[in-house]
Amino acid sequence: MTGSTSRPPVPPFVQRVLALVRRIPPAKVMTYGDIAELLEQGTARQVGAAMSGYGSTVPWWRVVNASGRLPEHLRGEAAAQYLAEGTPFDLAGERVRLARCRWDGADEAQ
Repeated sequence: MTGSTSRPPVPPFVQRVLALVRRIPPAKVMTYGDIAELLEQGTARQVGAAMSGYGSTVPWWRVVNASGRLPEHLRGEAAAQYLAEGTPFDLAGERVRLARCRWDGADEAQ
């Protein structure tokens, strides 16, 4: 026994979720359901589980629920990111303005 503490490999679905989240441009967001739909795999809950377990290495604040909110324990840190990036954000309602900042997954090079 070598005492190695290697982590298990990241599941392929999680890798796909993280790759897509990395592509979300600053000041834009996607919902968990948007990501599942664009990937044509999984559900909003499965995307949420992937983000919960592995999302700390990607711009996690750019992924919100269908109402434009993050879990309560993440909102303060996310609000700082939204303000820094210029994301349309309702500070009083603690949610992004989805109609103005939802990203459809299209490449930015147009």
